[in-house]
Amino acid sequence: MAIVVVDVALKPEILDPQGRAVQGALGRLGLHGVTDVRQGKQFVLTIDGEVTADKLDEIKKIAETLLSNPVIEDFTVEVKA
Repeated sequence: MAIVVVDVALKPEILDPQGRAVQGALGRLGLHGVTDVRQGKQFVLTIDGEVTADKLDEIKKIAETLLSNPVIEDFTVEVKA
């Protein structure tokens, strides 16, 4: 059994209003010096068996077509044994 983590975040050039709202709230809560906040989402997949190169390619394709919007989001895939 393996864990695969897919992190999805807005591309740097895309405005992130939720991140801006959090950044503003941090200052009001007394945490100063935060220059940027970007929000994202994380998917944790539990895979039965070994994560082979073919399986990883399949997961990346799913991340690109189902879990993210490639027009406005980037994603990373990490296998956690």
